Amino acid sequence: MVRKMSLLLAGALMGASAMSLVHGSAGSSAIAAASETYRNLAIFGDVFERVRAQYVTPPDDKALVENAINGMLTALDPHSSYLNQEAAQDMRVQTRGEFGGLGIEVTLENELVKVIAPIEDTPASKAGVLAGDYIVEIDGAEVRGLTLSDAVDKMRGPVNSPIELTILREGAAEPIKVKIVRDIIKVRAVRFRVEEDVGYLKINSFTERTFEDLQAAIGKITDQIPDDKLKGYVLDLRLNPGGLLDQAVAVSDAFLDRGEIVSTRGRDPSDVTRFDSRAGDLAGGKPVIVLTNGGSASASEIVAGALQDHKRATVLGTKSFGKGSVQTIIPLGENGALRLTTALYYTPSGKSIQGKGIVPDIKVEQPLPPELLGRDVTRGESELRGHIKGNEENEEGSGSSAYVPPDPKDDIQLNYAYELLRGQKTDPAFPPNPDRAQLQ
Repeated sequence: MVRKMSLLLAGALMGASAMSLVHGSAGSSAIAAASETYRNLAIFGDVFERVRAQYVTPPDDKALVENAINGMLTALDPHSSYLNQEAAQDMRVQTRGEFGGLGIEVTLENELVKVIAPIEDTPASKAGVLAGDYIVEIDGAEVRGLTLSDAVDKMRGPVNSPIELTILREGAAEPIKVKIVRDIIKVRAVRFRVEEDVGYLKINSFTERTFEDLQAAIGKITDQIPDDKLKGYVLDLRLNPGGLLDQAVAVSDAFLDRGEIVSTRGRDPSDVTRFDSRAGDLAGGKPVIVLTNGGSASASEIVAGALQDHKRATVLGTKSFGKGSVQTIIPLGENGALRLTTALYYTPSGKSIQGKGIVPDIKVEQPLPPELLGRDVTRGESELRGHIKGNEENEEGSGSSAYVPPDPKDDIQLNYAYELLRGQKTDPAFPPNPDRAQLQ
């Protein structure tokens, strides 16, 4: 097969040479460029064949090709990559926001899978799995030595298929075996709660369900707080890695009446796409404070930038991650998909945040707890090797601390926002009657 590839490349080279004889000097530069490309491809074919024939142990041909493709793509920027069939399917599951599984939020602690919380009305919650449980075995196989991703993959599976978890629980004398039947799990993209006279909205990621969940959350908040009592909303985008562009546009539109939300600009100067808002503000004009930190990236920054530029919301916290690039998913049939950076996005005022991030109107640092002091919890696009440089120089770069306390009582940024909305704290960046003038 490789010999055939080499012959095909050689034939292409000969064809390119023949073309140069036929066309003479016309288009000679283009033909020379094509010839150089074919020559480089021939080198790749030669190296590939020699590795297969002479490497100390027989290599996996498929892995060689996938790694070569990924090497080409990751050399472009940190966000372009090749997705094999399994990775492409996993990405579709994540963006869809639903999958076959148990319904638990987990983390890895001391090499064991710790349950953060079971999701309400899911197989795990019905089977009696509790927050704080440690999963030590999955279908009889030890969890120790697995990555969190591997453990999650083992717990996910076809709907109606059974699974047995062995759990260590505080106060229990013996490990507990729990049998669960997998079902469709719908991930809540938006969590909400009522904090007396303030509505708290936490967007975890931008999946296909995000706008729908946001709409429902705002409806439930307004059902619980009378309009004359509702001081406003806190929109928490901290630790939100982003997701679907159309959902970022829809969430921004939920708080805007008119004007541009975001524009994307590609390689061709004429390749510009603009997304505009429509009439209707789900928040009814109530004040909004957006929380950001170094974990707020991509779609999160689109929302924060749009609401900030239109003076519809006050951004509070620390500088965001600074990922201002758009990745297009190009299906490759049964061979997976190509994730390729095809454009940069710009806020309504025309600013690119690529490698810069969204700078908050009110900077509020969140101190680290003693156990994290000395650790690097700062995240930023400008720190990534090979990141796309923006059009403007920015010595400061992007990103900031990506820590959020698990207990809201310790959350300085969140409590600062509550105090601003309630008038217990004043700041010139958060006037009592915000100017809602729209950019054109």
